Amino acid sequence: MKFFVDTADVKEIKELNDLGLLDGVTTNPSLILKSGRDIFEVTKEICAIVDGPVSAEVAATEYELIMKEAAVISKIADNICIKLPLTLDGLKACKALSSDGHQTNVTLCFSANQALLAAKAGATFISPFVGRLDDIAFDGMDLIREIRHIYDNYGFETEILAASIRTVNHVKEAALIGADVVTVPPATLKALVKHPLTDKGLEQFVADWAKTGQKIA
Repeated sequence: MKFFVDTADVKEIKELNDLGLLDGVTTNPSLILKSGRDIFEVTKEICAIVDGPVSAEVAATEYELIMKEAAVISKIADNICIKLPLTLDGLKACKALSSDGHQTNVTLCFSANQALLAAKAGATFISPFVGRLDDIAFDGMDLIREIRHIYDNYGFETEILAASIRTVNHVKEAALIGADVVTVPPATLKALVKHPLTDKGLEQFVADWAKTGQKIA
């Protein structure tokens, strides 16, 4: 499974990339707003930090304007992945951009039918929003299961990018189902390493080693 981080915070991205845990980055208009920075400036900086795809989202909703914005965004860096809305205009743009060799990420997916259309349009990634479905009393992981089954039925190459991840259990469940990618907030990615028995065991080992009076280096 690939790990993407869902943020436009350059400091967080650098820290996680230095750990060797990052395969890519996803951003959106809300994250750009939170960063307080210019979209082109911060996206270019992120692209220089990570080798993998960096999703940058268009703001337009109509096909012609989507294509104009995509043309500008695609020039930021070679590893830009153009993020598109899951609408008919967004899918039309996805088909055109994918056919032209651009990486695409179709976002705001909430149904298996939508994911099927995105795969037909040649999307590189489909982003089903797990947490937002949970918020309205649906099991977001059921959607991941349905998409995995459909994509496997027909051999679609579109990668399932589980998004709107809220908990470490979401990550585990997505991995068990077979999602290709999860994009998570920095805090959630860091929390994956945590377990009380690991902390307890390490504390004991450190204490026992101190009692030996030995040094390794």
